[in-house]
Amino acid sequence: MTSSFSNLHLAEPLARAVADMGYESMTPIQAQAIPVVLTGKDVMGAAQTGTGKTAAFSLPLLQRLMRHENASASPARHPVRALVLLPTRELADQVAQQIALYAKHTKLRSTVVFGGMDMKPQTAELKRGVEVLVATPGRLLDHIEAKNVVLNQVEYVVLDEADRMLDIGFLPDLQRILSFLPKSRTTLLFSATFSPEIKRLAGSYLQDPVTIEVARPNETASTVEQRFYKVTDDDKRYAIRSILKQRNIRQAFIFSNSKLGCARLTRALERDGLRATALHGDKSQDERLKALEAFKAGEVDLLVCTDVAARGLDIKDVPAVFNFDVPFNAEDYVHRIGRTGRAGASGLAVTLVTDSDSRNVGDIEKLIKKKIDVEVCPMEDFRPARQSRSGEEFRPRRERGEYERSESRAPSSSSHSHRPSRMAQRSANSDPFFDKPYVSTAAHEPAAWERQIAAPVKGVSSNIKPKRKIAALFKAPVAPQL
Repeated sequence: MTSSFSNLHLAEPLARAVADMGYESMTPIQAQAIPVVLTGKDVMGAAQTGTGKTAAFSLPLLQRLMRHENASASPARHPVRALVLLPTRELADQVAQQIALYAKHTKLRSTVVFGGMDMKPQTAELKRGVEVLVATPGRLLDHIEAKNVVLNQVEYVVLDEADRMLDIGFLPDLQRILSFLPKSRTTLLFSATFSPEIKRLAGSYLQDPVTIEVARPNETASTVEQRFYKVTDDDKRYAIRSILKQRNIRQAFIFSNSKLGCARLTRALERDGLRATALHGDKSQDERLKALEAFKAGEVDLLVCTDVAARGLDIKDVPAVFNFDVPFNAEDYVHRIGRTGRAGASGLAVTLVTDSDSRNVGDIEKLIKKKIDVEVCPMEDFRPARQSRSGEEFRPRRERGEYERSESRAPSSSSHSHRPSRMAQRSANSDPFFDKPYVSTAAHEPAAWERQIAAPVKGVSSNIKPKRKIAALFKAPVAPQL
């Protein structure tokens, strides 16, 4: 099996682009998948995240499309011949940028369409004609219904992150899109995880596929150090700050299970003085792209996100990933920790576990087939000290050590000589009115339940209130004249 890109005999424009990007030797998934895709066979490829799956399907796909390369300005000479479907907008934008870099020395056109953005610029690109279309399912269906794109000449279909693409939520859209494509086509499925159910579903879309698995299914990268720490919900934020300080970590992903929790955690970290930004589905596409660019440029240290960022995003040299919440789906754990330790680099994956997470941790243990040891978190105390009424620092009793309690019970004589007692401080600051003993204002009055209730007047109901007498001025009556 060839291990160098020079042995693939790519077209000169593609080989030049690969050299410009500094690629020399192929990763295992690239070394096995690229020769198979070049022969035109259907492929199911499974590899650990961060091992170069994008190049594994992009380069052979562009190589086979070189026969359609032309310099014509007519859109009819540039129909869509390759369709790449992805589950998230960020991943679609990233893959489109990679394909554009590979094809920069060719005359092949490519573009990307995804939701959250205005359709007019996308429509203009599609009307101009493109050979490679990268899209998310929802926005592609919008363009199909608007008759902005025709897919009757598609030769290659790529489903990246195929396990999520064929999930229940994406299956109806995917079936509608595939119904617009020719029956004779080459279909490629690439993902980091393949469950048996997903393999059965994928089998209906592929014809005699070649299965390529360069790692054990659902295996995590060996370069990632995985840690599970037992904490309470209130201590999670302080645990992250402690680990960031102890490990001297400059940048990290922090994953939350909910959009609301993601936003709240971001605000809390910003109040703690950390540079953090949020990335979740309630953000507009422009806000999401700006957050990613700020994180890539180093303007932001912590990217707090939901699983929208767990799929395929390639940000180099991120040293750590924190699972603020244990993922509900065990396969999402593999994708989350795949954001670090990419391309053979080392990384740290920290998962914060509470008492209610035992079932989810057990599912992760079954998936990765490794025993998980939940440790005690080496946490520093970052809680802000509260002040008591006397101005002294107050800490909850459960957080005090035995040494502190013994000192508070038996203070040294020197502290008595230099510091006034609490009673002296209280007498100096208290109001003398509150020091008087309690005196009853009606000491001889009987209790309310012992008082005699006056008997009602006979003949008049007790519920009828007497009429009030009101002073009034009346005109004196005039005596009649006789």
